[in-house]
Formats: sequence, C-alpha cells, structure tokens
Amino acid sequence: MKVAFATQDLERIDAHFGWARNLAIYDLTPEGWALDRVEEFSGELNEDGNEDKLEPKLKALEGVSILVVAAIGGSGAARVVAQNIHPMKVAEPEPIEGMLAKLQDVLKGTPPPWLRKILAKSGDRNFDFEEEEA
Repeated sequence: MKVAFATQDLERIDAHFGWARNLAIYDLTPEGWALDRVEEFSGELNEDGNEDKLEPKLKALEGVSILVVAAIGGSGAARVVAQNIHPMKVAEPEPIEGMLAKLQDVLKGTPPPWLRKILAKSGDRNFDFEEEEA
C-alpha cells in the first residue's frame, strides 16, 4: 500500500497539506517500506485560499491509500476522502520513519476496521479475520 506524507524537510510530517513543499510517497508492507517518489511543489502557490492550489497535490496522490499530514482543511480533507484516501493528522511534527514503523506494526497484527477497508480496496493483502462481536 502507498502512504503519502506532507513534509517540508522530507524527514518529518510537518506540513499542512495545502502548503506542503513535498509529498513523500512510500510503499509500505508488513515486511518494510521503501520510498516510491517525492512530489515537489513550488513555493509560488496561490495564497488567497483558492482551491486550485490543491489540484496538483490531489493528482500526485493517485494510487495512495493513506495521507499523513500535520494539518488539513475541511475542504482539502473532503477532496482527499473523495479520492478514497484516508487522511491522518499527527498532533505534532514527527519523523516519517517513526510513523512508517507504527503503520507497519499495525499491518503485522490485526488492523483496525478502517485499515482493513483500505487493504480490501487496494487488494494489497488478504487477511483472514475472525468475525468481530458487536
């Protein structure tokens, strides 16, 4: 599965989605991760709140299952979700590799329902889950 991180420095999740200089996109499996690509965006984005600034970022997210950001506006989040991408927000900047390790640990165990749904849609991995009791 592909996971994207909004980052200014390519090391930490430290950027608002709309103002991120970079989206670092990783391939993540239960066995490990590898950088797939970095999408860079110029600092000359329209700062008047125009939604068009999101369009290049939304296009860059093609094939991504999870987007991890420091912040994201309501409109941006809605547009990300409309592309079947699960947005996640960190409370404070943290290393990308630390989040990858956390997500990898979740994949090794029994993923929560929201992640199972992502995995089922992407076809990345089949899980044999026991039925949950309500």
